[in-house]
Amino acid sequence: MDTTTKGTRTKYRLAEAMKECMKTTPVDNITVTQLTELCGVTRQTFYRNFIDKYDLINWYFDILLHKSFEHMGSGKNIYESLVKKFIYIREERVFFSAGFKSADQNNLKDHDFRLILAFYEDLIRQKTGKMPDEEIGFLLEMYCQSSVYMTVKWVTEGTKMPPERLAELMVKAMPEKISELFEQLEILY
Repeated sequence: MDTTTKGTRTKYRLAEAMKECMKTTPVDNITVTQLTELCGVTRQTFYRNFIDKYDLINWYFDILLHKSFEHMGSGKNIYESLVKKFIYIREERVFFSAGFKSADQNNLKDHDFRLILAFYEDLIRQKTGKMPDEEIGFLLEMYCQSSVYMTVKWVTEGTKMPPERLAELMVKAMPEKISELFEQLEILY
């Protein structure tokens, strides 16, 4: 058996154990022992794959985010991409809700911020051939921080607002220079 495949399966089993624990226990109170007992692996196996439980959460988040970005990438513009991302996040609400509640080091909110900022910077670089200038970079960082905050609020309060409405408000909340740039690049709506 290919060790990469076996290792990946072990990681997914640990992620499933984490998701199961998240249904009843705050992330900060979940222990590595609980996770390893639930999926039948040793602590050594856990630590061979992850630094800590937050590393596991971030690894699984990367998998989910990659899938949500695939959904975003299948959108024709930023609005449509956000709708697809929010629909996907709503489908994995239990995981995101529990993960976003933690404020410990290596937490999911900070990880999400870094990834979404890199996503937008890369999008701008792909469309213009260069990285955003200082002003656009500053505004983009501010926008990404606030969009992560509002996404966390939406998820932790039960995703009552439809994804389409959330995406519409996220687009409307963009700083003027960012929305002008995205309009100019013909990727906003």
